[in-house]
Amino acid sequence: MALFGLFGKKSEADILAKHAEKVANKRAQAVDRWEAIRALGHMATPEAAEGLLARFTFYVDPSITDQEEKDAAFDAIVGAGEAAVEPVAKFLAKAESISWPVKMLDKLLEPELVIGKLLELLGTMHIEYERDPQRKIQLLATLEERSDPRIAGAVARFLEDANETVRFNAVGALYAQEDAEDHQAALIDALCQEESVRVRNRILERFAESGWKVAERADDVRGKLPGGFSLAKDGSLKKR
Repeated sequence: MALFGLFGKKSEADILAKHAEKVANKRAQAVDRWEAIRALGHMATPEAAEGLLARFTFYVDPSITDQEEKDAAFDAIVGAGEAAVEPVAKFLAKAESISWPVKMLDKLLEPELVIGKLLELLGTMHIEYERDPQRKIQLLATLEERSDPRIAGAVARFLEDANETVRFNAVGALYAQEDAEDHQAALIDALCQEESVRVRNRILERFAESGWKVAERADDVRGKLPGGFSLAKDGSLKKR
């Protein structure tokens, strides 16, 4: 019986590997990939979810086929429930585009747990120059759409990132939080160092809307005001 069980498990692993190979094969026939997606979906195991995630690493023509296959793989992964959480989290950490794994986690976990996963990934990222910061940009843009007490503190360091778009999205993610006011000093520091007009505008617009004052940093801020903003005597900013 032990030998029978051993061979049975090996056979199941072989079947899973065969289907996973088809799902990951961009040049396979669409009908073969479709059948493999369905088969892995029925298995509903972490290994099957990992195999299905490979479908989100490439694009095929026509676009309608690509979308249908990805939708089917998405439904199968989400349908696996808890078994899919760890594979999806690992995929999030390495995927070129985070949109699909984030959508999956939104279906699999409570919002605060999803944010925890996003912040865990953000914690692995640095603010120095990198050739392709798209994952960082996507992550900060995603955090702009969410609110949690942990977010503002986590994104504040990216106000000093080497990439202008990262800084722009970091401001947006910080401003989306209820405790954004607690980070006024960091925002003023960022403003005074910022060369990008659109980033300075984004920082200043919230100060003007909220009536926040720059206090003793008035002289520093005055030299960084783009057209359309002025500094009142009480240290508040006005948008003309």
